[in-house]
Amino acid sequence: MAVKKFKPITPGTRHKIAVTFDDVTTNKPEKSLLSPKKSSGGRNNSGRMTVRYRGGGHKQMYREVDFRRTKDGMAATVKTIEYDPNRSARIALITYADGEKSYILAPNGLKVGQTVQSGAGVSPEVGNTLFLSDIPLGTVVHAIELYPGQGAAMARSAGTYAQLLAREGKYAIIKLPSGETRMVLVTCRATVGAVSNPDHSLQQHGKAGRRRWLGRRPHNRGVTMNPVDHPMGGGEGRSSGGHPRSRKGLLAKGYKTRSPKKASSKFIISKKKKK
Repeated sequence: MAVKKFKPITPGTRHKIAVTFDDVTTNKPEKSLLSPKKSSGGRNNSGRMTVRYRGGGHKQMYREVDFRRTKDGMAATVKTIEYDPNRSARIALITYADGEKSYILAPNGLKVGQTVQSGAGVSPEVGNTLFLSDIPLGTVVHAIELYPGQGAAMARSAGTYAQLLAREGKYAIIKLPSGETRMVLVTCRATVGAVSNPDHSLQQHGKAGRRRWLGRRPHNRGVTMNPVDHPMGGGEGRSSGGHPRSRKGLLAKGYKTRSPKKASSKFIISKKKKK
């Protein structure tokens, strides 16, 4: 994995930094694992725009990724490493011993021809999915379940990983990518290794058109609007806009929005680090 900088031949390439596709081994996805993906353009079921700044973009097919990894005790061989337009990480096509094919999140360092497994008693190697009770302390993991059998919910985006710090009774203590430390049941599953495509955060689009290809329409800030449109709008000349807040008036930039009565708060040992 690496990033590619472009010479300023055009205005669009002057600040462009793109991620190379050296790790991708094929550009033809497995047809049996594709399904149509309908674009909403930010509209709800009655056609009303409920999410702004979305629309257009290239047509995409959804890749059915296995986030549960419940086919225990059967080895699977990695056939390809592929690009997925629906996520920042790479995905890997694996074939089980019985012939079944599946997509999984590709960990960093996973190679074609490598064997991966899941379940109890599996060795804690990159790409293998184990219960948190079987993973050695200090191991870097990703694709962690929040509840047993739910499927991977945490540490799924490109380059992210969590660390298993300790085990206390029926809970494992995990440090998440946000810096938050929380308890998760040891019967939950996690995959060993960090997520692939760690250079994703370094890329720069270079021009607005690349954002349009991804389905993102032009975004204007609240301070540029009128008071009727945004709480931070209005004022003579360029005004700061007062206290940062959302379009609906909810305070932002440091204001805590998490409910203090949330049931899962008792599982959080330390809050995520502030920016």
